[in-house]
Amino acid sequence: MTLNHETDLNHSHSFGQDRKRPGESRTIIVIVVTAVMMVVEIATGILFGSMALLADGLHMASHAAALSINAFAYIYARRHAHDDRFSFGTGKVNALGGFSGAVLLAVFAVMMAVESVVRLFNPVAIAFNQAIFVAIIGLVVNGLSMLILGHKDEPHHGHDHGTDHDHPHRDHNLRSAYLHVLADALTSFLAIFALLAAKYLGLMWMDPLMGIVGAILVSRWSIGLLAGTSHVLLDRQAPAHVRQKIVDGVEKNSDARVVDLHLWAVGPGIYAAILSVAAKNPQSPDTYKRIIPADLKLVHVTVEVNPAGR
Repeated sequence: MTLNHETDLNHSHSFGQDRKRPGESRTIIVIVVTAVMMVVEIATGILFGSMALLADGLHMASHAAALSINAFAYIYARRHAHDDRFSFGTGKVNALGGFSGAVLLAVFAVMMAVESVVRLFNPVAIAFNQAIFVAIIGLVVNGLSMLILGHKDEPHHGHDHGTDHDHPHRDHNLRSAYLHVLADALTSFLAIFALLAAKYLGLMWMDPLMGIVGAILVSRWSIGLLAGTSHVLLDRQAPAHVRQKIVDGVEKNSDARVVDLHLWAVGPGIYAAILSVAAKNPQSPDTYKRIIPADLKLVHVTVEVNPAGR
């Protein structure tokens, strides 16, 4: 005999994804700031014939495009939260936006590394004053953008365990936007350091070397973000300590034994679970659902109950 949870085809699977996240407004503000700075630098670069200003303006354009992907992910997830074509809501659009941003970060890191290596062996003349001016402006704008984004994880249950990859509660979309701005700020900071060393100490090789250092750091951030978002997209099992709390909650408060458990993130800070239990005296699925620790705040739970020995 198998007792299955009664199905209600009319219940919602939005799981709060229809609410506007703080990261959405912050990301849009940063896009506006970046776009304004991009227009100013491109316009002044053309007006004054400055390749340094024009190049940084185009660089700003690439980051505005990347941030626009993050903003689109927020808006799409919110507007389609009640679309029944998504089995568990649109929470994973957040991770998909973060994954796309991580791919773009990796592309930028490769471009930085290639250009730096080329310049290391084929130095070019540098207009120090203009370049330093552009780098300072970039650092200020990106510092302001970082303050606006104020990257913080979504509120979540329990305590942190394990590595960054084990935290499905993270707003990966916001983290992607933050890392793009952080990468830009790091590039500006390293550029200022390298340009000052080249101008006053004659260390021309510092400029391309700092580009390589920046590319390595950006690639590390990209790899971490790719790992974290791909775990969510591929339905990786939730951290072991969370799964154990479910097992303990069932087995310590009933005569049932958990024989199968699937627990995965369906959005930032929200889990879905499917578990199968075997019991000497089988109870209704709702009975076992009620003894799962409430602080885990599972948004979708399916319980299968079987007599012990089957």
